[in-house]
Amino acid sequence: MTNEGDGLDESTSYGLQPPAGAPAGQHPGMPAQSASSAPFPPSPASGVPSGPSAPGSPPGVPQAGQHRPAPGAYEPTEVAAAPSSEPGAEPGTGRLIGGRYRLTARLGHGGMGTVWRAHDEVVDRDVAVKEPRLPDHLSAQERETMYARMRREARTAARIDHPSVVTIHDVAVENEQPWIVMELVQGRSLADVLNEGTIGVREAARIGLAVAGALEAAHATGVLHRDVKPDNVLLGRYDRVVLTDFGIAAVQGEQGLTETGAFVGSPEFVAPERVLGQRPGPESDLWSLGVVLYAAVEGVSPFRRSNSPATLQAVLSAEPQRPARALSDSGAFGMLLTRLLSREPGLRPDAAEIRQTLVDVARPPQQAPGAQADASGGGLGRALRGFGGKLRTSRPWQFGTGGVVVAAAAALTLFFVLTADQAPDGWQTRNEEARVGARLAVPEEYERSADDGAVTYTDPGDVVSMKLTRSGKDIEENSLKEANSWKSFYEDGAEEGYLDTMEEVRCRVTEAKQQGQEAAEVFTTFQPRPESEESKEAKKFRHELVYVNDKGIRWLLTVTMPAEGKSRKHGEAVFQEAKKSLKISDL
Repeated sequence: MTNEGDGLDESTSYGLQPPAGAPAGQHPGMPAQSASSAPFPPSPASGVPSGPSAPGSPPGVPQAGQHRPAPGAYEPTEVAAAPSSEPGAEPGTGRLIGGRYRLTARLGHGGMGTVWRAHDEVVDRDVAVKEPRLPDHLSAQERETMYARMRREARTAARIDHPSVVTIHDVAVENEQPWIVMELVQGRSLADVLNEGTIGVREAARIGLAVAGALEAAHATGVLHRDVKPDNVLLGRYDRVVLTDFGIAAVQGEQGLTETGAFVGSPEFVAPERVLGQRPGPESDLWSLGVVLYAAVEGVSPFRRSNSPATLQAVLSAEPQRPARALSDSGAFGMLLTRLLSREPGLRPDAAEIRQTLVDVARPPQQAPGAQADASGGGLGRALRGFGGKLRTSRPWQFGTGGVVVAAAAALTLFFVLTADQAPDGWQTRNEEARVGARLAVPEEYERSADDGAVTYTDPGDVVSMKLTRSGKDIEENSLKEANSWKSFYEDGAEEGYLDTMEEVRCRVTEAKQQGQEAAEVFTTFQPRPESEESKEAKKFRHELVYVNDKGIRWLLTVTMPAEGKSRKHGEAVFQEAKKSLKISDL
């Protein structure tokens, strides 16, 4: 659950391989354990065995969440009261906790505690028991307060009713210290699977759907996970997906950096608002889920850097690379990842939207009888069939083959143009080559207007607007410098042309990609300058993509929207889809 910097000096790229077929007789979700070092920093997971196989496990198959002990790792706070019955057993083995849980093996450990496998002698079953550890500097009163909170929040987590939440059986008190007793889940962690290669989009969606469901159930009871990461996602038997360490970060009393001087959680999976010390909410867990799914499919952790401070800085300011593999397999899944990693919590999709998207992506492809003609294009296939129907009743069809050839060529041209950049439902691809030398997707209901070197699209309510311009006048030598010149222009008050209404400007620039070329993005929040105090408008947000080619021509895609509320979410979705679909001819 905690991260003390282990593994953070590794490369950002995991070097993972694409999914490969599982060996005969082996489930694709549970590949054989890799002998290579784990790309994800190991940490103890609730109910996650990492020692010898549990009784009944097939020989040679490790249990879920297996962790490698670090040199000099923390030993239990209390050594075994009763000596072990077996020579060479770890200290503490054989100890009886709460009068019923006999410790049999240490499964994992870290700075905040140790996870043991134990046998419940009352009901004769194996369980996982977490021995928590508090910082040594706490006073007796602080320690008792923390113990009380741990008991209360563990019981809260025990009320979460979801098949993908590890079950909490009991809170046993030993020497005034609470030990958390959980189900022992047999399987492998997602981190173990990713050691051997990436997973496909459909499998990632299946896993993500289960984790999202677990989070939604927990959030409904007021419990935040706060440490969603591959180590805490178990792939168990019978396709079961289990999220472990549920509520443990909260149970152990997460505090701000200024209070403890330490950070609870794994830096690369921590949401920006938590890094800034703001109060986390359900959206923070959803951010972490987005990072997990991104890493699982792309093979790269989007924010991991060489050390913890650099990683946290990346979480705050770096733009993750476009999830190319996800987008190529499923545009909906790739778009979901992009939105989950929005730095503004309010812009992330809610649980219902996440669930519906993942259900659609995870569903195996099915084809109804007679649907063959529509399989490649959906609405596009229907449009082409309609075009063919008109073709057969047209004069060229009736009066000669020459007309048929011309019409057929037109149909094929239409097919290849549309399938090359197929817009999502409710959008249309607009060819603006003549005006700005580019094509892009636009919501169907948006109204178009044009000017020299510019096209503008505005929603019917005049709340969100999108503009694409092409210019070769007074352009900086590259995209990043051009973006920073716009940042300076805005921060200086934007005193020229149509931008003379901006004040209270907050602006930042990040690097980006456009069709594989270096580009930049500008994020600007501003207060429109009112004509009078009575007509003062709400703050606005402007998201821009800047691209400059080697000929000194600049393209600027700008989406302007309200700074808050549902319209901000809509505007950001419009920007992301327009950016993804934008195809500039003269790169």
